[in-house]
Amino acid sequence: MLGIILIVILVMALLGVLPRWSHSREWGYAPTGGVGLILVIVVILLLLGRI
Repeated sequence: MLGIILIVILVMALLGVLPRWSHSREWGYAPTGGVGLILVIVVILLLLGRI
């Protein structure tokens, strides 16, 4: 159950850091890449049964 909650929170964070607004266009895709990496790590840990 904790893993599902973590994945949902990370997916929402991933959508939140997409550079769609005028003030965040200068950031590029760096925030998205960082949150995406964390999401991949959590999914792998969930599949391995560590969470």
